[in-house]
Amino acid sequence: MLGILSAGVAPGLALLSYFYLKDEYEPEPISFVFRTFIYGALLVFPIMFIQHVLEIEHLLKSDLFDAFLSSSLLEEFFKWFILFYAVYQHVEFDEPFDGIVYGVAVSLGFATVENIFYLIANGIEHAMTRALLPVSSHALFGVIMGFYLGKAKFTDGNKAKWILFSLLLPIILHGSYDFILISQENWLLIIFPFMIFLWWFGLRKVKKAKIMSANHFKEQYPVQKTLHS
Repeated sequence: MLGILSAGVAPGLALLSYFYLKDEYEPEPISFVFRTFIYGALLVFPIMFIQHVLEIEHLLKSDLFDAFLSSSLLEEFFKWFILFYAVYQHVEFDEPFDGIVYGVAVSLGFATVENIFYLIANGIEHAMTRALLPVSSHALFGVIMGFYLGKAKFTDGNKAKWILFSLLLPIILHGSYDFILISQENWLLIIFPFMIFLWWFGLRKVKKAKIMSANHFKEQYPVQKTLHS
């Protein structure tokens, strides 16, 4: 059991550490990042209950509905809800890159508990595949969600558009990921190119968020900018 718990937790903590260390300006308090992680972990239970009800009531009559409703919409909406209502207005969310840190934290909290349950049910031999696919994909959905929430909070103009993007894009990408796994016989031939695209897309958002944070701090602390020039 200790081996399963370690294998279940390790990928999520490793990925969270990776994205946390990408924050070059005023790193977030570990206590608040951990609290956001726990929020994500607790989401597993209501989501599992709703998914169970959908399954036993036979409300999902196609792979498309299963992928985009039962998995993608439910999971990404609940994660977005936590971010928007518990983190977005928080004083610690004070630069664009913070959206990525907290988006990854809530997503990996969910993915870690889900991963532990899966390994308990199916065996530790699946740990590597789970780390490379579901856990990594959840982290990247969190990157994309958090990027657009950071853009919404720190960009003038139409904030509603970016808030909508922060919800819709992860739903579309997550649903596409699940649809490949559910509906395709040769899913391995499709999922790895999809994951490469997802990493490329997510890391582009990380790079853009770092630039946005750098510009934000230059605007906030113009004196420091002058002193270092």
